[in-house]
Amino acid sequence: MTTEPLITLLIVDDHPVVRDGLRGMFESASGSAPGFRVLGEAASGPEAVTRAAELDPDVILMDLRMPGGSGVAAIRELTRRSARAKVLVLTTYDTDSDTLPAIEAGATGYLLKDAPRDELFTAVRAAAEGRTVLSPAVASRLVRAVRTPAPGNEPLSTREREVLTLVARGTSNREIAHELFISEATVKTHLTHLYTKLGAKDRAAAVAAAYDRGILG
Repeated sequence: MTTEPLITLLIVDDHPVVRDGLRGMFESASGSAPGFRVLGEAASGPEAVTRAAELDPDVILMDLRMPGGSGVAAIRELTRRSARAKVLVLTTYDTDSDTLPAIEAGATGYLLKDAPRDELFTAVRAAAEGRTVLSPAVASRLVRAVRTPAPGNEPLSTREREVLTLVARGTSNREIAHELFISEATVKTHLTHLYTKLGAKDRAAAVAAAYDRGILG
């Protein structure tokens, strides 16, 4: 009967109680095959990078939002350094602004902290083997992000083009509403959609982007 090697871990979280809980969970599972060994802990992104270099763990359990330095920045730095460790994000946040940057930075997997104990163990083993592990909620977000056209590639509706043309002429929201027989609230909604589609932050940037891409002119 062959014995599989231990999987070594570095736990990164700014809350001591969370770190203690995770350490106890993995140490109590040491009798399973393969077992786990927690090599150390870190309370911030920068500390995680330092500890990873010192300890060379197989897997890093990485929180994302930490006062001393974000997990995404740490993941990016670990990737830049070609660290051997696989990063498995373990966080309470599953918004696009959290999940996508973490995966793009080089995280192998992404789990939420409400994941069952056995699911976490399975995910760590999979991450150690280099396999991608995503919670169902995160997987759905990534699929949606892939299917959503990138800013600038999604076509504008006829009404959005009308609003954009008037914006380019320097027309105010109130004047646009009057000319198109719609409410100012509707104008603002169209502008929000325009900003998203054009990757712009304001009216001037939207007009500039539209001229640059041949939508206006």
